[in-house]
Amino acid sequence: MQLNVATDALGAARAAARHLATACADSVTQRGRAVIALSGGETPWSMLTALRELDVPWDRLYVAQVDERVVPDGDAQRNLTRLSQLLVAPGLLATERLLAMPVTDRDLDGAAREYQRTLERVAGRPATLDLVHLGLGADGHTASLVPGDSVTDVLERDVAVSGLYAGHRRMTLTLPILCRARERLWLVTGAAKTAALRELLDGRGHGPGVRLPRDRSSIFADAAASST
Repeated sequence: MQLNVATDALGAARAAARHLATACADSVTQRGRAVIALSGGETPWSMLTALRELDVPWDRLYVAQVDERVVPDGDAQRNLTRLSQLLVAPGLLATERLLAMPVTDRDLDGAAREYQRTLERVAGRPATLDLVHLGLGADGHTASLVPGDSVTDVLERDVAVSGLYAGHRRMTLTLPILCRARERLWLVTGAAKTAALRELLDGRGHGPGVRLPRDRSSIFADAAASST
């Protein structure tokens, strides 16, 4: 794993955005398109704001979701709401290139299977993402793979539905597709993440992130999270 430390959270977000833009351009050069997956939470929005100012091949880019809360369309807690505001509304990314997780379906397990098929249509079978962006919770969770949840042991599907976490079930990419990704980009900021980040770097602990490949994985952190 390559650790990149910035002075503050904004600096880490901007560095991550530059790395993401380069990865997208490289994927387009090599394969004619780029298929990435973005996480939710609070951390990535500064990264995506910075990304909007960079040279990104938006017309060759597909953006999938790493995870999504099971809440109604338009809800402020939906990651899709923010992704749409930041990337689609300004006219950068076409609506059909933002691959929304179908979390409003009554049959969530069926919806998870359909989302896997969606990813396979744009990223091959099995779906291989060019880059997946991941966050890290203070409890060690990444995507919506929470320590102790049975979804962390799903190995036969690329998309699954979690149990309750912080009041909501979530649809999430599973470990197999995260492991297959050509590259992983972690963005980790804040002093609350210090212990979890240390475990990730050391490759130990109960967080699902320690089960992901360490090669082709870049971490962008601020000084508070890295305790430097």
